[in-house]
Amino acid sequence: MAYIDGFVLPVFRGKRDAYKVTATAAAPIFLEHGALQVVESLSDDVPHGKATDFYRAVAAEDGETIAFSWIVWPSKDVRDAGMAKVMDDPRMQSLGEMPFDMRRMIVGGFDVVLDTHAS
Repeated sequence: MAYIDGFVLPVFRGKRDAYKVTATAAAPIFLEHGALQVVESLSDDVPHGKATDFYRAVAAEDGETIAFSWIVWPSKDVRDAGMAKVMDDPRMQSLGEMPFDMRRMIVGGFDVVLDTHAS
């Protein structure tokens, strides 16, 4: 079954378009190194909760947008090898300044236990 890398991060105020440009440039690199799918999304209908929420999870500041993204890999082994290649790829280094705060990014790897889209 597939393996998922998941990400939640705050995008700086006024940097939605820059985030889209960066995501669009990075996605082919992940795909070239073994990813099956890259999904990038930006908050549209994300409520502020009473106990916790996406904003608190990434210590978002006023006006920041929440990005919720995932990368689908065929397996954890492919992900481990592919991610190492992605991080060493000079194109990733040339993306320039990130439109988000990497220190507040939440990232994790997940085993898929159900996928209603899988064949």
